[in-house]
Amino acid sequence: MHLTFIALLLVTGLFAGMLLLLETGRRVGLRRMAKDSKGAHQGLGAVEGAVFGLMGLLIAFTFSGAASRFDARRQLIVEEANDIGTAYLRLDMLPAAAQPALRESFRNYLDARLAVYRKLPDIEAAKVELARATALQGEIWTQAVAACREAAQPPFMLVLPALNQMIDITTTRTMATQMHPPMIIFVMLAALALASAILAGYGMAASQTRSWVHILAFAAIMAVTVYIIVDLEHPRLGLIRVDAFDQVLVDLRNSMK
Repeated sequence: MHLTFIALLLVTGLFAGMLLLLETGRRVGLRRMAKDSKGAHQGLGAVEGAVFGLMGLLIAFTFSGAASRFDARRQLIVEEANDIGTAYLRLDMLPAAAQPALRESFRNYLDARLAVYRKLPDIEAAKVELARATALQGEIWTQAVAACREAAQPPFMLVLPALNQMIDITTTRTMATQMHPPMIIFVMLAALALASAILAGYGMAASQTRSWVHILAFAAIMAVTVYIIVDLEHPRLGLIRVDAFDQVLVDLRNSMK
């Protein structure tokens, strides 16, 4: 199932749950005020301050972490383009006879790397392309080692380290897509949002009429904030994406004539 649909479904559920708990909190507050109008809100400020303060801190940390990882993933795309471009240029140091086959392997390799992320959100298709890219890495390495041995002055000190870095960055990018906060963090965030809805609803009981503007705004803002955090954590699967940065790899591929 597409992540965007799942995220929207969960956020819609959170929004509905917050509306329900806002109303529940308000009704509980009205009953408490009917029994004890003076003491109904005594001590509530300390509890609200603790819960809302903790919720604010958790949102700040999760949003900041998601934004940092989003920027890091964009930076890794640029780094991979630089690593592939450097390794491709250093093929000029190899014997002329070995260069055509290696350059063709590089073109196929870059096509496979682009396909890995274009196939998303189809995870299985992306894994197939990732396996193809990994196989091409082995071919390129074998061809380059053989070409270095044939060279009159072996250029392995420049060519092989560049190839090694080109290969390593793929592992870094793959692992970066899997770096997310523990699931308990998101569970706690949702739980705090729901708890804050009860407290907010209880506080609204001081007014005899419902303020739908405040009720809807509170629930909507919290739900949208949680959605953005989740979407930032999965920039290849949701609405917030890093696809535009793939253009640097596309430009590199076009330059490989």
